[in-house]
Amino acid sequence: MAIRPQEPTPRPLLQYLHLARGDTPPEMDLAAPYRAVLVAEADVQMPWRLLVCDWLVRTGCLYVMAWGRDCELWHDCVDECHLAMFDYGDIPDERHVMTTWHDDEPLGEVFWFCENCASGPDGDLARTIILHIAPAPKEAELLAAYRAAADV
Repeated sequence: MAIRPQEPTPRPLLQYLHLARGDTPPEMDLAAPYRAVLVAEADVQMPWRLLVCDWLVRTGCLYVMAWGRDCELWHDCVDECHLAMFDYGDIPDERHVMTTWHDDEPLGEVFWFCENCASGPDGDLARTIILHIAPAPKEAELLAAYRAAADV
């Protein structure tokens, strides 16, 4: 009897999305719930912050980790949009959105937390989005930082 090597566990799908202040978030496939690390490197006004947070909740984000400028405001805004989506009533377990903010942690620790601790109500979330709120994109840098932190 031959022993077959164990198949490596597939890595979750990791995506990067850059939004500059005022950009309209893109249409997204709602097939799979996901988790997001919101990297806020720009000051934004509340109406646009609400638009982005509502988009996160409506597109199936079940775990938001906010880091950077006004990360606590981003956290609170996601919570508010989530409650409003269900008319401030009961929220089904499978639609519960967990939020955290990380105002005094290095971004690498937030990436590690996302990869190793952030899961949905039914277990692991297969898709992760780095949502970068900044004047200019840093896709390669942030994806590399996420992968490096996840491998620690």
